[in-house]
Formats: sequence, C-alpha cells, structure tokens
Amino acid sequence: MIQARALTRTYGARTAIQGIDFTVGRGEVVGLLGPNGAGKSTTMRILAGALAASSGSVQIDGHDVFADPIAVKRVVGFLPERPPLYADMGVADFLSYAATLHGVNDVAEAVARALELAAVREVAARPIGRLSKGFKQRVGLAAALVHSPKVLLLDEPASGLDPVQRVEMRALVRRLAAGDVTVLLSTHVLAEVESTCDRVIALHHGRVVLDSRLDAIGGGGVVRVRVGRVDGAAAALAAVPGVGSVDSPVDGTLLVRGEGDLRAAVARAAAPFDLLELGSPSGLEDLFVRLAREDA
Repeated sequence: MIQARALTRTYGARTAIQGIDFTVGRGEVVGLLGPNGAGKSTTMRILAGALAASSGSVQIDGHDVFADPIAVKRVVGFLPERPPLYADMGVADFLSYAATLHGVNDVAEAVARALELAAVREVAARPIGRLSKGFKQRVGLAAALVHSPKVLLLDEPASGLDPVQRVEMRALVRRLAAGDVTVLLSTHVLAEVESTCDRVIALHHGRVVLDSRLDAIGGGGVVRVRVGRVDGAAAALAAVPGVGSVDSPVDGTLLVRGEGDLRAAVARAAAPFDLLELGSPSGLEDLFVRLAREDA
C-alpha cells in the first residue's frame, strides 16, 4: 500500500530526512518511531501530499504522491499532530464539509460513521473552538476517517488524550486494521507502538535505523537499574563480571549491558546504593533510550 524510495527533504542547508526507504502492506499497523526531531512529521506530511519531497518517490495504493496527489488524497486519511480545524464550525458541520471535499456520495451516512468511530457524537453540535484538546484531536481523527480511507496516517494521534481515550484510540486502530485499513502511526510514545503496532520503523537524524517486527526485537543482556544514591553506582556496576558497559540515560536510570543474565549480580552490586528498581527493558525501549542518549 505504501512504498517510499530514497525519500529526502532538505530545508536550505538542513536535511530533515535522507534516503528513507520502507514499504507498508495492506492491513498492516506500523509505528514510525524516533526522538523529537528525527524526521517523523516530515515523512508523514510528504506521504500525505502536504509537503513536497526534495527527491525520492512515494507510491500509495498504486498512485504516485507527487504525480497524482488528488488520487492519493482519495485513499488517504491524514491526522497531523495539530489537526487543521475551523474553530467557529460545529463538529458535524465540519465533518460534512470534509466529506464534501473528498467527494463522498452519502455525506450524512459518512458523518454519522465518523462521529461514531472517533467517539465524538456527544459533541456533534458544539463549536470546535469550545472543545477540550482531547476532543479536538478526536474531531481531527473523525475528519481523517470520514471518507473511509484505505490508508490512515496518524501523526502523534494520542496527543492531548486522557488514558481512557488512549485505550479507545488503540482499539480503534486495531479494528480498522482488521478491516484491511493500512495504518502508519508516528509517535515517540513507546506504549502506543508496543500495544498497537505489528512492526516498527525507527528514524534517527532523518535516516531509517531499524525496520523490524516487534516480536523480533529483544532486550537480552540489558538490565535497567534505578538507585537512590547515584554517585559511584555506575563504577560499581561496571566492575560486575560480564558487564560490558553502563549507560546513564536521560531519565536518570542506569542501563547495564553485558553477556548472559546479569540481574542477580547487578542487584547485589546496586544494593549499597539504595536499589529502587531493577528490570529488563524491552528491546524497543533500549533502542529508544540509546537514540535519545545520543542527542542528550
């Protein structure tokens, strides 16, 4: 459904993304993961036809994004990080407007379906400008769904949602994928990827650094440690037999890497420093922390 080849975007001397290649199949839910500034939003906007690429190509459902953008917009639903909403319009009126722009035949039916899917029926008559941030996000989602797209591009879709709304969003994404909708979800929230996606594409400094199924990503040989007294803890952990390195991620914990199961030995070494937490991060978490540490 989605094929990106050698996708590059520059802004003057700055390169936002460079040589990006990936494919997303029909009905697949893929997470586009990376720290802030990795190039996620730039990639999503290019795929949606909202931003031109400097070079490269994109095919969506067999249509060239750059040569035939109208055909692409008929099959793509796009929820940007900040949805473009008209504050003075009522929710239902705005969705009717969006459906009309997409050339939907039965506008009333399409609006009713979108209101239900995005769980905004209760505010259908209210002006968008008077809604909470979470409801505005859901109205943006409804607008992305109103024309029943084959491909859904979600850029930080859980932004502004409360915990219950986040769970509902995840359930909706899985339900849409079960109906053969292809979903590409951009986020820096690991929980969104781990609970929703089949596969992850990680970006860093505008390049793809990982493209893998989630079940193939392991965190073996890594122990996450949090202590009450940090001074001297890293040196003590580095001295444990089998430990190869000790990193101090941006959140203040310690990541101990080495060979085999190090948890018992690491726990003994960390105990004098008031051990508060010890566990094994997922491979995805370990990857993200390492990428974030490179930028710290």
